[in-house]
This record gives sequence, structure tokens and C-alpha cells, in this order.
Amino acid sequence: MEAFNVFWIAAVIIVLALDAWLIYSVWRSTKSSGTKIGWTVLILALPIVGAGIWGVSGPRGVVEAPTSNEHSKG
Repeated sequence: MEAFNVFWIAAVIIVLALDAWLIYSVWRSTKSSGTKIGWTVLILALPIVGAGIWGVSGPRGVVEAPTSNEHSKG
């Protein structure tokens, strides 16, 4: 019975980590704030189903990191 509990604890930790990464990815996208809020609510309300839907039709564009000449100097 102990292995069964460990399995579910590990599964919950994995799902929470996946959801955190998904929400981070959503907020880095180039979509509008309303779209980002909608995806965040969906992922939080339905963690596993929301992740699947996001994987199929979620935002694809990611904001590029800022660059500068000073930063690029090696």
C-alpha cells in the first residue's frame, strides 16, 4: 500500500511542475493579456486536460529576450 501512496505523491508533483512550466510558457508568449489569463485559468482549473489542450492548440510565439551591444560583448 505504501508504494501506491508514493506513486500518487510523485504524480501530483509531476503535474504541478508541468502546470508551473505551462503557465510560465503562456506568460512568455506574444498573445494578449486576455488570452494569457484564459489559458492560465484553464490550466489551473483542469490541470491534466488543460495541459493537453494547451499542447495541441496553445500559444506558439515566445517573446525574444532583449539584446544590447553591451550585453553581447565578450
